[in-house]
Amino acid sequence: MIKRLLVANRAEIASRVFRTCHALGIETVAIHSDADADLPYVREADTAVRLPGNAPGETYLRIDLVLDAARRAGADAVHPGYGFLSENADFARAVVDAGLTWVGPTPESIEAMGSKIRAKEIMKAAGVPVLEAPAEPTEADLPLLVKASAGGGGRGMRVVRRLEDLAGEIAKAEAEALSAFGDGTVFVEPYVERGRHVEVQVVGTSVFGERDCSIQRRHQKVVEEAPAPDLPDEVRTGLHEAARKAAEAVGYRGAGTVEFLYDPSAERFFFLEMNTRLQVEHPVTELVHDTDLVELQLIAAEADAFGVRAGAPQGHAIEVRLYAEDPAADYQPQSGTLTTFEIPLEDGIRVDAGFESGSEVSTHYDAMLAKVIAYAPTRHAAARKLAGVLSRARIHGVVTNRDQLVAILRDPRFIAGDVSTDFLEGFETGAGAPSSTTGAAVAAAIALAEQAKERRTVQRGIPVAWRNVVSQPQRTVFEEAEVEWLGAYAVDGHEVVAAGPAEVTLETDGVRTTYSITVNGADVDVDSSRGHVHLTRVPRFVDPADQVASGSLLAPMPGTVVSVAVEAGQRVGAGQQVLVLEAMKMQHTVSAPYAGTVTEIDVKPGAQVAAGEVLAVVEEQE
Repeated sequence: MIKRLLVANRAEIASRVFRTCHALGIETVAIHSDADADLPYVREADTAVRLPGNAPGETYLRIDLVLDAARRAGADAVHPGYGFLSENADFARAVVDAGLTWVGPTPESIEAMGSKIRAKEIMKAAGVPVLEAPAEPTEADLPLLVKASAGGGGRGMRVVRRLEDLAGEIAKAEAEALSAFGDGTVFVEPYVERGRHVEVQVVGTSVFGERDCSIQRRHQKVVEEAPAPDLPDEVRTGLHEAARKAAEAVGYRGAGTVEFLYDPSAERFFFLEMNTRLQVEHPVTELVHDTDLVELQLIAAEADAFGVRAGAPQGHAIEVRLYAEDPAADYQPQSGTLTTFEIPLEDGIRVDAGFESGSEVSTHYDAMLAKVIAYAPTRHAAARKLAGVLSRARIHGVVTNRDQLVAILRDPRFIAGDVSTDFLEGFETGAGAPSSTTGAAVAAAIALAEQAKERRTVQRGIPVAWRNVVSQPQRTVFEEAEVEWLGAYAVDGHEVVAAGPAEVTLETDGVRTTYSITVNGADVDVDSSRGHVHLTRVPRFVDPADQVASGSLLAPMPGTVVSVAVEAGQRVGAGQQVLVLEAMKMQHTVSAPYAGTVTEIDVKPGAQVAAGEVLAVVEEQE
């Protein structure tokens, strides 16, 4: 019987496993890098062990350090979570060889499914339909998909639409896969443009329904739901039977997921991969089947014989992944301090979070902040409930995809169940955000004036914005808007009903709206029923030392320089690659904004750079 369990993972998944352990009376052990020392999961554990360093390769991916932590903490079992070493057969064997209980499938099952290439061979022999990869791709085979053999999550995955791009995309995929999984092996298969990503949850060889995970960006899931909407009964039955065959083919034990690509136009599906671990999106299955998959994992690890059957799903559950990223900037990962992180907990809402207000979002790991899940009797009710909670959340300090998630959940196509893996192509990423910052900017300007009034040491009775000689209006300038007014009672068509340093009520065209204002240095966050608006106050005077030369290419995020493709004095074309940065386990290309000459290269491969740091300077061609 398991008494003390170490979770070989971090953040949200560690907290999730701890929650079940605490309910069952199992003691818990957390491991953490230096960057994660102050995250909530470390405090939630009964015991925590530091892994010196930050990068996954020197902390969470070190089998020797993880096992040493288990020994020192007195753990008798290890749960791998997902990501990192969760699908590493050598790690599973090392845990067993150390005399510890491994909470997961056998090393042999992990090994069989660990290589997507070998997994396809096993599935084909078991009678499960697979996508055949062309040995020598031609134009007729386009588009193609390059995939990492050893992992998932969108790393090492590239869509190729021109044959001449294939070699370059394979090289990029190999580099990403090697960085993320320690294995740069990739393979190529046909790419289905408007397919659906449908996966089946198994526990042992028993099926616990299916999930639809079609809405993705960069081949990483964004919205997941159970059961899958508008799935023909015969397709649903076929998927479940194929998943059962897949589990039986490798003698599967514990929780796992068999992923399929479903082509609605032909009502056919193909095996993609089997994840021999718990999935990020497992909560939607738990809610509709009223079960605890982590508890079932623990039971399977403890029992010599294990058998469980799932009943029919009840109701509908939808999960969204809240990422620290900017959808409007090609999903660029964000880092920094979450000054405010508050998501309303209401009936039917579940939040699995790895962060809290004040947490630091680093560049070393995945950009996911939390999973927010809604459960309701119907799909429409779940979508509406989830969109409402997200719109009322207060998230300050880093840019997130919250507004995009709200827009997806309220999109007529999503409501109708018209989902596919290309759903977000051409999707208006700004949809769902307030159409104008005017009201928010006015409220922010008035709140700032009220705060200035509170700081006065003299003339405290003088009204806000009062001038004895009205030579010009008061002016507050933000990067996003500018506010001018001659008095604090009516500003640009907005009547000030009530004003304070943290809350302002405006009446506009007969409609009253109350705005909550939070100021953190130059950053001003405004929350209201109209949504969240972030404003950046422009200083009255700018330090010349803070100015950068025209044509400077700035680091879009903190990260590591992977490669530099040009040198000083070289001529470049518009859009030509200058260098590649790696942050949050993804590689990002920094390109020339226009044709010109590289006059400066300020970094070398391996250099650590901060957000906003000058990387290179390109002088525009006359």
